[in-house]
Amino acid sequence: MSLHIIFWSALLLVLYTYIGYAILIYILARLFPYPISIKERSQNSDANEPPPLTLFITAYNESAVIPEKMLNCLELDYPPDKLNILWVIDGSTDDSHELLRQYTMVEVVGSVLRRGKTAAVNHGMEYVKTPIVVFSDANCLLNAGALKIIARQFDDPTIGCVSGEKRVAFNDDDTVSSKGEGAYWKYESLLKKLDFEFYSAVGAAGELFAVRTELFATMEEDTLLDDFMLSMRIAQKGYRIAYTADAYAVEYGSLNMEEEGKRKRRIAAGGWQSIGRLLPLLNGFKFGKLSFQYISHRVLRWSVTPFALFALFPLAAILGYRCLSPFNVFSVIFALQCVFYLCAVLGYAMRNDPNSSKLFYIPYYFLFMNINVMRGIYYLFSKRFIGGWEKSQRK
Repeated sequence: MSLHIIFWSALLLVLYTYIGYAILIYILARLFPYPISIKERSQNSDANEPPPLTLFITAYNESAVIPEKMLNCLELDYPPDKLNILWVIDGSTDDSHELLRQYTMVEVVGSVLRRGKTAAVNHGMEYVKTPIVVFSDANCLLNAGALKIIARQFDDPTIGCVSGEKRVAFNDDDTVSSKGEGAYWKYESLLKKLDFEFYSAVGAAGELFAVRTELFATMEEDTLLDDFMLSMRIAQKGYRIAYTADAYAVEYGSLNMEEEGKRKRRIAAGGWQSIGRLLPLLNGFKFGKLSFQYISHRVLRWSVTPFALFALFPLAAILGYRCLSPFNVFSVIFALQCVFYLCAVLGYAMRNDPNSSKLFYIPYYFLFMNINVMRGIYYLFSKRFIGGWEKSQRK
């Protein structure tokens, strides 16, 4: 009997985390949307003067992308007299400083020693004087209207942070590392949209997000997910995290699955770290909707659900074998898992093939992400890392 309870509990947990929550939050967002209409506020504020803001870019040895990033910055549709561009160079050994000196409108700060991304963010924020700061990675490009769209969201006084959308660019000849990541972010973007419609997005993507400067709080320098920790600590103060798909950042996927694995392990380790540092958010009596969304959307994915997922296979095999009839629910579930794992194995075998089908690379990428949640535990507790700067190579 105990195995039956464990099996059904694990199955329900997996189904809820990856399918059930998406359905539930869709229903809740339609039946009980947050009462303040951000769309109406945005329309009413079109004629208002946009507020001063700082575009904040952290970099470590990013000289290869600086010309393209700066061209993108100069093409943004925002009044030049209201836009400050701040680069924080963290111990780079390339010619980043020399390249940025060509742009007289750019302020460059940094440290000679490499201290890590979170330390760079903490240091750079000392130079921000505008009421809004927009964070962006050096290797991604923003759409022209991104800053105006983000700034309008702050017309709502309940908003303390705004997350833009991350889009992964890939070509027809790209492999699973790009296509799998792209499929994942489409799903993730849908959840962010529904979360915000119901109450608040759960965390921001580092490629493009903004905060009210007054709400920034210095972070521990070993923080792995600085974007998530910064945004969720603002939510913990009672503010909401807005999500807007109309402001987006585009970057290419990882060079290959090995590089993508580095990134996933770091994110998973950051997830485990974040759970430990955001323990008060697990208190649903205090944080209500936010706790429900945080646990459902993040905590389960980063903790128990991957273990439940991989436990289902042997549990279904054992329980199916014990049944007198060969055609029982456990045998059917075991057979379905066999098909799923077979597709994943084929996806792994074709991981470098640009013609790999979604039928194969999506199951593979799904299992790949969950395996790396477990590997993230080892990364967090056994690896000496510098907060956030172990970069995976991208295309």
